[in-house]
Amino acid sequence: MVQDVAEAISEKAAEIDLSGFVSKGLVILVVIIASVIVIKVGNFLIKRFILNKSRGKNMPLEERRVKTLASILRSVIRYAVYFIAGMTILDTLGVPMTSIVATAGIGGLAVGFGAQNLIKDIITGFFLLLEDQISIGDYVTIEGISGTVVGIGMRVTTIQGIAGELNIIPNGSISKVINYSKANSNAIVDVSISYDSDINKAAEVMKRVGRELMKDDEDVVEQPEVLGVVSLGDSCIRIRMMATVRPATQWSVERELRKRIKDAFQREGIKTPYPRTIVIRQEA
Repeated sequence: MVQDVAEAISEKAAEIDLSGFVSKGLVILVVIIASVIVIKVGNFLIKRFILNKSRGKNMPLEERRVKTLASILRSVIRYAVYFIAGMTILDTLGVPMTSIVATAGIGGLAVGFGAQNLIKDIITGFFLLLEDQISIGDYVTIEGISGTVVGIGMRVTTIQGIAGELNIIPNGSISKVINYSKANSNAIVDVSISYDSDINKAAEVMKRVGRELMKDDEDVVEQPEVLGVVSLGDSCIRIRMMATVRPATQWSVERELRKRIKDAFQREGIKTPYPRTIVIRQEA
């Protein structure tokens, strides 16, 4: 009789444990699904009401700021959802929050050493955004890495290089930022001519090329200027030309200037130096 009662109690307890396990599992599953839905809805709302509002406007700087804001909002929503979901799951599993707080207090020093880089990343990311140092779409050089900013988060910044590679840089490691997209840039071209060429004629040809380029290229915002002779080399004279151009367009303008100047020099008979080898033969 006693044995039958014990078995019945044991079976009942197992049923209760099983039902409790299933209910907790369902709650956790619902929390995970809800988290995914919230993140997707948040991204959709950001795209619809923030990103779409900036499209079609002829304000590239403002558009970059909007994209940066959207990137940050996505990051904030994602981290907030992760935190709330994690705390909810722990509470569902019966982990008391007071114990977590007490454990965090006791092990705060040890955790601090491991989390100090994370905190540094977040603080640095906050000031990068607050001071508007970089925006989505800017061409920058950060820690020796050059490329276009394609993502800014509270913890990392993502830069796409010229070959398409993605460089993910922790914000805490950023100590110096070179931003080529915040103000007009200077396209600087040094051209070499031979010593037997006419310097004044070469300078006039370069000025004419600069005027023609300004008419053809909207990226050139001021009349290109010939600065003059910058060095006398062993076999050449170097003349420098500079043009003020739109942000981050100096490289394309420099390439076009070199091509046009070379073609113009060739038409005008202005010689450019190139390596020569003189062989002297001695008869036996």
